[in-house]
Amino acid sequence: MPTHKPKIRERFRGFLPVVVDIETSGIEPHKNAVLEICAVLLDMDEQGQLIQKESFHEHVHPFKGAVINPESMAINQIDPFQPLRFAVDENQALTNLFKPIRSALKKSGCQRAVLVGHNAWFDLLFLKEAIQRTGIKSPFHAFTCFDTATLAGAAYGQTVLAKAVKAAGIPFNTDEAHSAIYDAEITAQLFCSMINQWNTAK
Repeated sequence: MPTHKPKIRERFRGFLPVVVDIETSGIEPHKNAVLEICAVLLDMDEQGQLIQKESFHEHVHPFKGAVINPESMAINQIDPFQPLRFAVDENQALTNLFKPIRSALKKSGCQRAVLVGHNAWFDLLFLKEAIQRTGIKSPFHAFTCFDTATLAGAAYGQTVLAKAVKAAGIPFNTDEAHSAIYDAEITAQLFCSMINQWNTAK
């Protein structure tokens, strides 16, 4: 007798969680630039466990007139004007990132992507500003998101990413932190771990 393969659209009410991390030139979405962005796709395996799939990453040129905050640059160690970053403009970056997300939506049968992030509203607001500047249609839900800081606070009593990851038993490399790729992928591990523990505990 055939068994029912778990589907990610059934777990999240027709939505597809996509983990996003954005490195910026400050903390004000309408003034500061998106400098790096990474999106990690998720899926479910045969046992219904949430797993990481592909990661997609772009270096981004600051938009014209963007404010570059030296304090933020000191934290993320990004030189926005370094030619070897091979950065692209916001329009190209979002076009490149949204293409595989739309493909994943079609493949999974989900209606919309939902942004997963650590302090997710920060990333969502920067993403929405970039979308508004470029006029590109977004695959993401406009206001719903999954915040791993909130989830980890409930699960482990920790809201700082490094401490939440440690509480979840996941190795954390401080030397790689504040890179969009590393932060997105470690956040994806944390999110999958918490969801899978919840599924097991039910």
